[in-house]
Amino acid sequence: MSVTPLTAAHSSARPAPAFRGRIGRDARSGHYAVPRRYRLHLATADPECLRIAVTHSLLGLAEACPVTFLPAEPDCPDGGHSALRPLYDASAHRYTGPALAPVLSDDWSGRIVSSHGPDIARDLARRFGGGRPTLYPCGAESQIEAVERMCAQGIEAAAQRAGAADAAEAERAAALDTLLTTLGVLEQGLGNHQYLISDQITAADVELWVTLVQLDTVHRNHLDAAAVQRIADHPALWAYARRLAAQPAFGAHLDLDAIARRHHARCQGLEAAGAAVQILDWETHAADGAETRPQVNRP
Repeated sequence: MSVTPLTAAHSSARPAPAFRGRIGRDARSGHYAVPRRYRLHLATADPECLRIAVTHSLLGLAEACPVTFLPAEPDCPDGGHSALRPLYDASAHRYTGPALAPVLSDDWSGRIVSSHGPDIARDLARRFGGGRPTLYPCGAESQIEAVERMCAQGIEAAAQRAGAADAAEAERAAALDTLLTTLGVLEQGLGNHQYLISDQITAADVELWVTLVQLDTVHRNHLDAAAVQRIADHPALWAYARRLAAQPAFGAHLDLDAIARRHHARCQGLEAAGAAVQILDWETHAADGAETRPQVNRP
């Protein structure tokens, strides 16, 4: 499908990453792709970590780049993970911020390469090749970036504002219109297509699927039942989400209890009637394709 980005009144706020190193092509770049040199640290209840976990599984990198899975809820008062604190302390002199996931660390140096989710996903896909799926096809980068903007602004930020308790009624209505318009564009674009921008899974599908998970498991809780019914009235889009959930690379990382715990620990909003109107039975669909779920590696 051809994707045209939409603009929302409020963009999705993501904390600035503390580290933005990149994996290069060869030894001259310093950080370069070597099997088992790097390690991921992920809390898959966090959407950015979930995107990386799905990408990692689609690429089949379990041996080449091991993963340490963290608890859903950070255990430090500042919202960070104590298990990541030694890496942050080793990587930045007198670092005072929270030790956040995701993290890509270098086992050779014991330091962090990157804590920027999109960079990590792109480097995994581009630098660990060798016949693996092409998640960023040549010539499709602008379409993938457009989908990322649509998800961040037209869905994520719009859904947040549509359910914000401190927003005026007109502002919430405008945000809901933005959300429904974005979903309508995606619904029309999918049509009879199995995937979003290609005949195979790309990074755009990972981005959209995780955003739909968040929409139904988190943002739905703050919308009224009528709004949730209008969101659900996009059959091609939710059938697409259901199909992907049944694939092991997606469904194996979906932990609804962990997402709920993270949401309730962080959320300051009011629960609305939409909380009772679940769009998909994610757990059943995920179980169709996933026999095991990654275990949390506790320190």
